[in-house]
Amino acid sequence: MAETRYVDPIRHPSYASQPTRDVRAWLLLLVTAIVPGGVQLLFGHRRWAKISLSITAISWILAIIAGVIVLISRTFLFTIGTNPFILTFLTIWVPVIAVNWALCLFDTLRRIRIVTISRRARKRFVAAFCALMLIVVGPLAWGTTILNSQRGLMSDLFASGKALKPVDGRYNILLLGSDAGKGRTGIRPDSLSLVSIDAKTGKSVIIGLPRNMENVPFPDDSPLHKHYPQGYNCGDECLLNAVFQQGERHKDEFEEPKRAGEQATMDAVSGVTGLEVQYYAMINLKGFENLIDSLGGITLVSGKRVPISSKVDPTTGQHGPVKGWIEPGKQKLDGFHALWFARSREFSSDYERMIRQRCVQTAMVKQLDPATVLTRYQSIAKATPGAVSTDIPSSQVDSFVDLALKVKSQKIESVDLTPPRITPSQPDFDVAHQLVADKIEESSKSSEEDESAFSVPGSDLSAAAGVDAGLEPTPGSGPQLLAQGAGDSSADNGEEADAKAICYVP
Repeated sequence: MAETRYVDPIRHPSYASQPTRDVRAWLLLLVTAIVPGGVQLLFGHRRWAKISLSITAISWILAIIAGVIVLISRTFLFTIGTNPFILTFLTIWVPVIAVNWALCLFDTLRRIRIVTISRRARKRFVAAFCALMLIVVGPLAWGTTILNSQRGLMSDLFASGKALKPVDGRYNILLLGSDAGKGRTGIRPDSLSLVSIDAKTGKSVIIGLPRNMENVPFPDDSPLHKHYPQGYNCGDECLLNAVFQQGERHKDEFEEPKRAGEQATMDAVSGVTGLEVQYYAMINLKGFENLIDSLGGITLVSGKRVPISSKVDPTTGQHGPVKGWIEPGKQKLDGFHALWFARSREFSSDYERMIRQRCVQTAMVKQLDPATVLTRYQSIAKATPGAVSTDIPSSQVDSFVDLALKVKSQKIESVDLTPPRITPSQPDFDVAHQLVADKIEESSKSSEEDESAFSVPGSDLSAAAGVDAGLEPTPGSGPQLLAQGAGDSSADNGEEADAKAICYVP
């Protein structure tokens, strides 16, 4: 009687029944989908298997470690996305994973020998193989592109150096709108505002500064203090937005001559507000137009018609006929119209213009959600370096991204150093300092009372604020009512109503 020998159907499918061959094909494909290199080890291709399994093991270990750390500290997730070394490593490692996986899949297909699969199962198998290739390679290829764009963005946009600690628990960042362009000499900030952010809660206050403010003081340690010990005072030629060029004129006296204009303006704003300004972000207004377009536009509510003006006639100093209007009501603005909405001067005061600029800033913060970033990331990354320059170091970005999420969820307070409280031609800086200090204190108290109110068992304040209904708290309700009772004046409420009549973000 002949001896029956067992033949391995995995390695020798020709000796197996047809149903066994079909199961074999699906099994090998599944193994490679889960553990690239597993099939190669099974078939005795040890060198290939060793390399592939090492890549797979390292990838899983790194993913598990990163996942555990992210669960412990959300900031680490932002560190992964902003650290240049990690981004460079991932930009190299992710393609390695993709290539390894794809090669293992193709080798598995070769070893399966597709002709051994029944005709009935063959079409389904080929469709599954193609789908698996798309599922595996597609996201990894897309991820590599995103990582490379992010690495370029971090390199092009952010500075080197160490991260700074908050001052009195706050980060103070100067936002400048640059109007340097064709036919203009030097940079003259067209808009200036200081954002003061509570480093713990994300409660923020935007301080609006008129560009035509005179006699601005410089702190004692500013290089310009020795040139203007009594403030930048020479009449209506010495305005806040002209300080930038004074910095460039004396650039050798600053720590970073290439950023002398920005540093001089930071010093001046520090003197005006009484706050230490740690960083700046300057927005090139033409680049700003492209950035808004990359976001897909912004949505806001305009309280009045805003003109799109013609150029100024140099002989008369007057605008030509209005070319168009941004109508009142809820508007979805592209970059061109958002820029005009922020900058338009005709038929409006500087105060109205500042309100509109702040409205655009708020709209960008509120509408820059994760879904928008992911779906439009490459266009955003491409537009940002041409629109923004900053001295924020890359080592600070991870904590700032985490802080930005807190800012996005909070009501953004504001105070403008404008008439009737502050007269730009004859400003009282003691009053300005007090206005800023009061608004920051009010914002801080509001944050503390929010926390205590929402933590009280059985409290109906959260319902009053609209939280249970899935709504954002509205002015005059819930915890904000407590904050207003604690420190808001009727003048503040009136100013807020006036500002909302000009523009607000829905």
